[in-house]
Amino acid sequence: MSAAAGDGDSSDWLRRARCLRSLRASVPARVSVRRRQRRWLAAAAGGGDGAAGDLEEAAAMGNMPSALKHCLSYQHLLKEQLWIGEAAPQPTALQHPGQELLTSGFPEFVKIVEVGPRDGLQNEKAIVPTDVKIEFINRLSKTGLPVIEVTSFVSSKWVPQMQEATADKAKKVLLKAENMTDPAPDFAATMQTSESIFVILADAMMADHTEVMRGIECYPGVRYPVLTPNLQGFHSAIAAGATEVSVFGAASESFSKMNINCSINESMERFEDVVKSARKMDIPVRGYVSCALGCPYEGNIEPAKVAEVSKRLYSMGCYEISLGDTIGVGTPGSMKRMLESVMMELPVAAIAVHCHDTYGQALANILTAMQMGVHVVDSAAAGLGGCPYAKGATGNVATEDVLYMLNGLGINTGVNLFKVMEAGHFICTALNKQTNSKVAQASFSS
Repeated sequence: MSAAAGDGDSSDWLRRARCLRSLRASVPARVSVRRRQRRWLAAAAGGGDGAAGDLEEAAAMGNMPSALKHCLSYQHLLKEQLWIGEAAPQPTALQHPGQELLTSGFPEFVKIVEVGPRDGLQNEKAIVPTDVKIEFINRLSKTGLPVIEVTSFVSSKWVPQMQEATADKAKKVLLKAENMTDPAPDFAATMQTSESIFVILADAMMADHTEVMRGIECYPGVRYPVLTPNLQGFHSAIAAGATEVSVFGAASESFSKMNINCSINESMERFEDVVKSARKMDIPVRGYVSCALGCPYEGNIEPAKVAEVSKRLYSMGCYEISLGDTIGVGTPGSMKRMLESVMMELPVAAIAVHCHDTYGQALANILTAMQMGVHVVDSAAAGLGGCPYAKGATGNVATEDVLYMLNGLGINTGVNLFKVMEAGHFICTALNKQTNSKVAQASFSS
């Protein structure tokens, strides 16, 4: 809505202007349009009686962030504090967490599990320097997120496809270091006969997980789990300082073999070793089930299979099972059917959903899961990620978009949306890519 559109209701405009009243003196005349936009958003995030400025100045710019252009929705944004999530304590433990719902049918509190630094970055094409990963995690730690999955203690030897992809990156890095565009014939022959060199280099490139764990600043109240595929990875993670781990299985035999180079039964045997060791050390273990709503190799996955794998992980001691729509083919209907099957074997309090947005269904699927009592949602800042074993799969659902939806429903998360957008902007700048978050795109567009 433009400024002219509000002439019929000047009182509404005056009320909206109160949030900007004190901004004028704090913004120098020479500040760029984009910086002004960000300060307007920051002022809106801060709220309060004195956080205001002259709306005429903003309207004259003709370049306000799109969220500020929608007058009625902007008032609602301020009322519901969509731009800032007040720090909120975890809800009191209930007999059946997540089942005590509002009259709307949604949980009062939803726990956001941020997977961008691990699941997001490991599936990005660009190689991310260790210091950038650390800074990204530190920024996320300041947002109020309760859980941030930071890295993966996975050797490329355990994931042949990752080995191939990372070795290919290693070749490009080496060629660039040698300032070559086309290697000499003898060098090319050496590459063909000495792939192990690049596998070793690939492992070295992936082996910054210890540096990441030791380099991040751990904030009180924030948990920092890491992914471990087997007992060796578990011990490496603990040695690096991890206090919580995750294991990842699949509801598809084909995907399991392509992803972690073993059958479902073999993967469960590995995970049992991890869980047993973790229990002795009082280390919590989270379980993942990939391909819960579809597989790139087998197509449709029966809900009963998802329930079976989930039950095995839960029975061995995983405190929470994250059900992943790995290739983003799920719909609210298939999500409902799958959850109904899983809930026959697991309490709803132990279920999380992990959605990808390949077909634009992620938020709808999350909404469906919440209506069924699920109160744990995985997401990635800026919608980072994909899946190296599922061609065409897009990134994880964006944390910013999930928060915007939850805040609009009046559901508490304790997470500051604006700070998550800033963290997403930081990592996208480092990756030289555009954010996949619709909320961030709309908020920072000029």
